[in-house]
Amino acid sequence: MADADVINGARQQFAEQIAFFRNKLNLPSETWRDIQRAAHDRAFMVAGVMKADLLADLRRAVDEAVQGGSIGEFRKHFADIVAKHGWTGWTGEGSAAGEAWRTRVIYQTNMTTAYAAGRRAQLLDPDLLQRRPYWRYVHNDSVTHPRPHHKQWGDMRLTLRHDHPFWETHFPPNGWGCKCRVVAVAEPGEGDASAPPDGWDATDPRTGTAVGLDAGWDYAPGARADDELRSFVQDKLVDYPPAISKALSADVNRTIDTETLVPDFVREVLANRQKREPLWLGFAERPDWIQDATGVNAQGYTVLLPADAPRHALSSHGFDGSGQRPAVPRDYAVLEEVLNDPDALRAGDRSKKGNPTLVATKAIDGETFRTVWEVLSGKRNRSLQLLSLVIKTRARQ
Repeated sequence: MADADVINGARQQFAEQIAFFRNKLNLPSETWRDIQRAAHDRAFMVAGVMKADLLADLRRAVDEAVQGGSIGEFRKHFADIVAKHGWTGWTGEGSAAGEAWRTRVIYQTNMTTAYAAGRRAQLLDPDLLQRRPYWRYVHNDSVTHPRPHHKQWGDMRLTLRHDHPFWETHFPPNGWGCKCRVVAVAEPGEGDASAPPDGWDATDPRTGTAVGLDAGWDYAPGARADDELRSFVQDKLVDYPPAISKALSADVNRTIDTETLVPDFVREVLANRQKREPLWLGFAERPDWIQDATGVNAQGYTVLLPADAPRHALSSHGFDGSGQRPAVPRDYAVLEEVLNDPDALRAGDRSKKGNPTLVATKAIDGETFRTVWEVLSGKRNRSLQLLSLVIKTRARQ
């Protein structure tokens, strides 16, 4: 089949599709299994790429593809990038067929999942849902070797409400090279199946996923695009180590904790003043904003909650008569949201150690959260660490 036909419409780019891809974070990986299922909603990876600069260049090449670039253009960029960085030992290297296969997998996987996530966002538009609350599974009959289950779902014109559990795992693509899709309809038509076939959610012991789905493809692209990357680590969808550890400094790796919930960590450090290790919250997701404010290139920087920060907030930022209230443990759960999606972001005064600081504020549920972050740009520990958290009611500011 010609490469130009592989994507089946995914090159018809639209805003939701591009936004989905651009919301991802670059994450180094050793194998494709390091990042699983819905974690691809938030992480961009190329199996075997560990170097940040190599991954960033590949990310830019895929970004151009998502905006409408052809696979031929992507292959040229790929060859230039591989030569520039001297990347060797990658799967597919050494033969024209192998290189064609590898570039097609990278291109097609990113294009089809971005398209599916963008399309899903469109299908969930409230106005469209009101008129067409049902989704129909459409099999692509142009494939040379159709998957029997995919063909069955298409042939039976499987039509289910948008909130049926089937779509949580079976929203296409459902595997490598799958080109199936979903269309919105007002209701099941004559001859449409209004329930999935028996055994649709049975697990295939060979893949660990539902029958008919390739390993790692049992998720709806875009359904968790707004989730913090840390939640995927906790859900075992990002392998730690190596995927996360390779992206962090050696100093942070020794003490990083990906399991503890943020409010529980705060309670612990307030009760035990001997605890010194920080809690990893995630990554700086808008390094361009941080660089604009501070002049520091924060690409790949971690976001940390030091043990002393809640202690400082407790002793220094209580009720003050002007609408300020003390922070409680649950307040710290929104720190990453305040930093990565702020209402305002600016440089602050230098820290006591002489490092740049960043002030991020955001209104949440009628209150304004004001956070101050110290920007540590050393070679071994590049991170943003919370210095201060102040909470004020909007009415008393």
